[in-house]
Amino acid sequence: MQTPAPNQTGSADKIWSGRFSVPIADSVKRYTSSVFFDLRLAEFDIQGSLAHAGMLAHTGLISTTDLADIRRGLAQILDEIRSGKFEWKLDDEDVHLNIERRLTVLVGDAGKRLHTARSRNDQVATDIRLFLRAAVDQLLGQLGAVQDSLLDLASQHTETIMPGFTHLQVAQPVSFAHHLMAYVEMFERDRERMRDARRRINRLPLGAAALAGTGYPIDREWVARELGFDGVSLNSLDAVSDRDFAIEFCAAAALVMTHISRMAEEIILWMSPRYAFLQVGDAFCTGSSIMPQKRNPDVPELARGKTGRVTGHLMGLLTLMKGQPLAYNKDNQEDKEPLFDTVDTLGDTLAIFAEMLRDVTVNAANMREAARQGFATATDLADYLVRKGLPFRDAHEAVARAVRAAELAGCELSELSLDQLREFSPLIESDAHASLTLEGSLASRTSLGGTAPVRVREAIAAARLRRQS
Repeated sequence: MQTPAPNQTGSADKIWSGRFSVPIADSVKRYTSSVFFDLRLAEFDIQGSLAHAGMLAHTGLISTTDLADIRRGLAQILDEIRSGKFEWKLDDEDVHLNIERRLTVLVGDAGKRLHTARSRNDQVATDIRLFLRAAVDQLLGQLGAVQDSLLDLASQHTETIMPGFTHLQVAQPVSFAHHLMAYVEMFERDRERMRDARRRINRLPLGAAALAGTGYPIDREWVARELGFDGVSLNSLDAVSDRDFAIEFCAAAALVMTHISRMAEEIILWMSPRYAFLQVGDAFCTGSSIMPQKRNPDVPELARGKTGRVTGHLMGLLTLMKGQPLAYNKDNQEDKEPLFDTVDTLGDTLAIFAEMLRDVTVNAANMREAARQGFATATDLADYLVRKGLPFRDAHEAVARAVRAAELAGCELSELSLDQLREFSPLIESDAHASLTLEGSLASRTSLGGTAPVRVREAIAAARLRRQS
């Protein structure tokens, strides 16, 4: 059978077409192409190619003239991409081959030499790491912006009393600031996880080639320094085939979204008339097509929903990797869309929450009234009895009986008379009522990390200092 000439078959136009005797089917082109989503990696691909070309010239594998031509061609391609003039072609499969094809058109043989000592396998792994490193740096700033919004709101409410809940039942009084500071701490751990993940992202795969390294005298450490990597991947098989760094990022992102979702759930509850603790600004709410009175918390609701989307991407990537043998497999083309969407979803959510939290109106009176319900200071009365010498379990039992009596009488503990309280323990004296006030309860929680206003102000100051470091 006669082999078709290059101009007689689409497959002959492929960079790898010499192996094949018939053109690739159009359906296969569409099915296997990634160019219309991985074009997002274009600038990172050019960044990596410039460093690779510099290394090839540094080691004498290409001439300085070739290097100058490659740099000139890649600069023009970058301009074309940024201006929207670059023509992306399905036939060229992916972002890498589209750029290489255009470079060869622009600078000739120098463009063909660029791929010396590398493969698309180590090239794409490098591009993804460059992309994700930049994304993490941006997300760290956005996480910090959410913390700043929370800190500003908390600083206004260190003495605003609200009920603290367990099992969604009134438990003990806390300040609204203390409640907000819990999320500041969650997001700080999220920042720590992101920074830690970045360390493992920031390893250079380039130079691993297809899977076994290369016989060319390359200098991988030179490229790593040029691109700002902390070091190189130490096994060529591992370098091109694993995506654990992307999975780790998605796990960290899913945790951030989980924390966002918990906050969103509380905002949704607090905006309902049954709570009426706060309102977010009109810019972050929508109305109803049929009920004119409605003011729906769509932003927090949608964030709560998007958490499932990000968690789903994490599960998808774990499933993608679980059955792959070494080394690179085409399965890994499916890593990009969930990764890109995770970055976008998290970034958009953090940006809008940082803005929304600066447009919150707090109903302190409703919060305080809610804290008066449910015998929130019962533990304070038990602590009072312990300080009088009663073992805690006995104090717990005495106060439990007092609560039952108040409940039957339809009043709060603080509304029981001294004589009534002394029926449950003779240790109760006239100073006991001070322990039963909301302000007294709040002020007494002075342990490190507690809700006492003095401690919360210290926590806010410490968090602001931490943000500056």
